[in-house]
Amino acid sequence: MVVHAQRRGSNGPPRMTVVAGRKVGGAVRRNRAKRRLREALRQTRLPEGLDLVVVARAEAVTAPWSALVAELDRLLVRCAGAGAETPR
Repeated sequence: MVVHAQRRGSNGPPRMTVVAGRKVGGAVRRNRAKRRLREALRQTRLPEGLDLVVVARAEAVTAPWSALVAELDRLLVRCAGAGAETPR
């Protein structure tokens, strides 16, 4: 997965969206990847004042839940530290 982040001018609650392109698979696989990533984001403490775009990859459908959450946590920590552009 890829996380793009942009710091906003205010310290309001984080805004996020999850997208999945057709390379992830058919509609069922894309929706499953997005649902899994949205739930992982709900369970993660998100940095204040960031706009996040999470781009799903095909592995998001089949990855073990713990690995998915750990990878998302790792990417969000990098985003919070960097503040603007994102890790890949």
